[in-house]
This record gives sequence, C-alpha cells and structure tokens, in this order.
Amino acid sequence: MNSRLAEGFGALIKGVSNSKKYKKIMVLVAFISIVAALFTGVAISHAATSSAKSTAVSSTSISGKAIGSGLAIGLAGIGGGIGVGVAGAAAISAVAENREMFGTAFIFVVLGEGIAIYGLLVAIIILFVLP
Repeated sequence: MNSRLAEGFGALIKGVSNSKKYKKIMVLVAFISIVAALFTGVAISHAATSSAKSTAVSSTSISGKAIGSGLAIGLAGIGGGIGVGVAGAAAISAVAENREMFGTAFIFVVLGEGIAIYGLLVAIIILFVLP
C-alpha cells in the first residue's frame, strides 16, 4: 500500500508541475503568503513593543492581525480547493477503473481538506493567542 501512495504522490506532483496554469497559481500563492507573513510579523512586533510601553493595543496591530488571519484562511482555502480538485478528479477516475482503490483515493482527498483546517487553526492562533 505504501508503494501505491508513493506512486500517487509522484503522479500528482508530476501533473501539477507540468501545467503552466498551476505553476502560476503556486507562484501567486507563495507571493501572497510571504506578504501575509510580513504583515503578521509587523503586527506581532508592533503589538509586543506597544504592550511593553502601554496596555492599550494600537489599531495597527489589530489591523495587521486581521489581515494576517484573513490571508491565512483565504490562502489555505485556495490551496485546499486546488488540492481537492486535482486529487478528487484523479480519485474518481481511479475508483471508476478499480473499486479497490477507494480507500487510497479517499486519503488523497482528505489530505487536501486538512490544509484548510490548518489555515483556520493558524488564524485562530493569530487572532486570540498572540498579543
């Protein structure tokens, strides 16, 4: 079964890397996530310095946290949607040919949905846990 998973991951990565459309999407998502990380880092550093000086939280840190958490959820949703779309299409065709592949195909689709859940958890941490 592990060899089937390795073959599936290899085919998925090969299919995505050969497509020009997916390369552009991956570069765009990487750029937006870098910008989101910068906004979040600025918000955290500003909140840390302002909380050391006073107990009031500035509007810059609140807006930075909002931007960072919104981008975390949005980018995770985009990544999860792309992953589920590609893996779901391949899973449907694999299950149509061989019914025994359902469990393996289901794992690939669920892994794509896990990305969106991680984005939600990161956004909750940014909003409620960070100063």
